[in-house]
Amino acid sequence: MSLAPGLDKGTPMALPHAQPLDVLNVAPLGASLRHAVSTSLLKTGRLQVLHLVLPAHHDRPTHHVNDECTLHCLEGIVEVVMPGGLRRLHAGQMVVLPARQPHGLRARTDCAVLVTLLLQSGDAGQGGGHRGARDAQ
Repeated sequence: MSLAPGLDKGTPMALPHAQPLDVLNVAPLGASLRHAVSTSLLKTGRLQVLHLVLPAHHDRPTHHVNDECTLHCLEGIVEVVMPGGLRRLHAGQMVVLPARQPHGLRARTDCAVLVTLLLQSGDAGQGGGHRGARDAQ
């Protein structure tokens, strides 16, 4: 199983992908959050849903994806850092990022974020998920 953009190479996708019409559980993990790992929950030809788990004070470097994406904070507090400022998300809040919007993530507490990506050619990694300024042209 391939890794989604922004996940560490050492972070395995622990669960098989769900299929369309499957019911997915994205309820808060509570005390289990500290030991949870990031997973790719669903991947179709045009859509990928990630359950991203970030420990407190952990940053994800600046990157972008080619299409719009959503970041929905399920629990904890995460900051979406962009060149023009930041958006602080608390549990239950979400933000929609425009296509190719450079952004990084900064976990203020242990947190879980539901990331929804629109895919091009079946992979956010093909033309999306770029890191750093050299890719954000």
